[in-house]
Amino acid sequence: MARLSLDDIQRLSILERVQLAEQIWDSIVETPDALPIPETQIHELDRRLKLHDEDPEATQPWSTIRSRLTESE
Repeated sequence: MARLSLDDIQRLSILERVQLAEQIWDSIVETPDALPIPETQIHELDRRLKLHDEDPEATQPWSTIRSRLTESE
């Protein structure tokens, strides 16, 4: 595999760098088990799921939250 130096990467156009980043990301998500989830994140996800299970009506759809956030800009 050819290695790209930082100089090589910086010579790429922005579009080429974005495409490279996408290719790298795609190669990572093909093997999700290769990236273990830290125990702290597992606990946090469990905590949030428990809160949701206890009160599902307390949540709001992402579209509502995004709208509220962009209104304040």
